[in-house]
Amino acid sequence: MAFDSIPKDQRALRACLSCSLVKAIEQFENDGCDNCEEFLRMKNNRDQVYDCTSNNFDGMIAVMSPDDSWVCKWQRINRFTKGIYAISVSGRLPPNVVREMKNRGITYRVRDTSQR
Repeated sequence: MAFDSIPKDQRALRACLSCSLVKAIEQFENDGCDNCEEFLRMKNNRDQVYDCTSNNFDGMIAVMSPDDSWVCKWQRINRFTKGIYAISVSGRLPPNVVREMKNRGITYRVRDTSQR
């Protein structure tokens, strides 16, 4: 994902509820989530984009080298692709998605730090 492809109007941005990647709704619909597409399947599914992302998030981190960043380790995003990530994302994935993740052996970590 190119950093220059982030829209200037931040109201058009959404954050993935699984990994906190920030993109425009059209980007999630066209490309899915760079980290979670395998199990969230947002590509070409606007309803799934609305269910698995949130427009209510705090802060943004620009990540170029996730493996080398202590901030990425702290945010638990050091194994994800480079991009823009929210610091905290309000909301939760739907129960059926969480069940599917669990069945695949994927641990769901809520990205809402205000709830901790």
